[in-house]
Amino acid sequence: MIIKDNIKLVFGNNLEAKGNSFGFPKSVSGEVVFNTAMTGYPESLTDPSYKGQILILTYPLIGNYGVPSYEFENKIPANFESDRIHISGLVISDYSIDNSHWKSNKSLSDWLIENEIPAMYGVDTRMLTKIIREKGVMEGQIIYENKIPEDAFVGNLVEQVSTKEKIVYGNGKYKILLVDCGVKNNIIRRLLARDTTVIRVPWNYDFSNEEYDGLFVSNGPGDPKKCDRTINNLNKAINRDKPVFGICLGNQLLCLASGGDTYKLKYGHRSHNQPVIQNGTNKCYITSQNHGYAVDTNSIGKDWSPYFTNLNDESNEGLIHKSKMIFSTQFHPEASSGPTDTDFLFDNFLDNVKKYKAG
Repeated sequence: MIIKDNIKLVFGNNLEAKGNSFGFPKSVSGEVVFNTAMTGYPESLTDPSYKGQILILTYPLIGNYGVPSYEFENKIPANFESDRIHISGLVISDYSIDNSHWKSNKSLSDWLIENEIPAMYGVDTRMLTKIIREKGVMEGQIIYENKIPEDAFVGNLVEQVSTKEKIVYGNGKYKILLVDCGVKNNIIRRLLARDTTVIRVPWNYDFSNEEYDGLFVSNGPGDPKKCDRTINNLNKAINRDKPVFGICLGNQLLCLASGGDTYKLKYGHRSHNQPVIQNGTNKCYITSQNHGYAVDTNSIGKDWSPYFTNLNDESNEGLIHKSKMIFSTQFHPEASSGPTDTDFLFDNFLDNVKKYKAG
């Protein structure tokens, strides 16, 4: 459904950008962020880390390969990062009405309308991105037919996207307890590919008495400091000897659980081309990232070392414990979408699990 000249994006500083609607006809509020990736919009829109955000895609042509069907493998959708769209609204430059791909099941417009997500095109998204880079991320509204929306949700976003019950995937040799703060499906896929049984639990689940071989702390949306119950549970876990691996929000939560601090980035990292260097080596990797907060490297304790560093702004990209089998990354080694250069980190985690299990 394409409707012209009836929708606009309004920033908190009153800057306006008018466009055309191709999504659900409603107004929404949210934090306005941008992603510079060229592909992967089905994965991005279903990434729980985007919960509550209005997403600007800078690549000029969106929708040209449609949207795949919901086919399930191991109880998770094969072509998406969760079971639903999590963004509050979508802003793009040019929408491709025609789409072509052998997996395409419907148009992007139809998918957005089915999920009641407003969207607009005909906007200079690169100009908007430059403004966000200069001013920082800010609250905004997509206003449809001059209808003012309610204010954006300011509570714990992780609580909204986390599973409400324990779910078990696979039947592998190694038991991985996954703390779901908004986990992407490809994390589960990458773990299952390594002979594991994945036990997915809610963000606030007390796993002190659970039997498992390794602990995984997932990605997720919002401010890590609002996950106080997760932080308390992780504080207990890192004082044990079991292997731990955290990704994205998991990196920040492990930092807080060990007494460190986090802060909000000016405009975040959301792209497929973030270069990171593994500290102590000359190894550089291109990574997929989606986060608005970061670890304060200067705050980490004496038992920890920075694992990776971002080569664009020198922000923290991971932590590693000096004596225990605990590490984390701020980037997404599972990608989906994006580069898979750092998929080996899942192997490193499973190597730690095997060492622990072997005694």
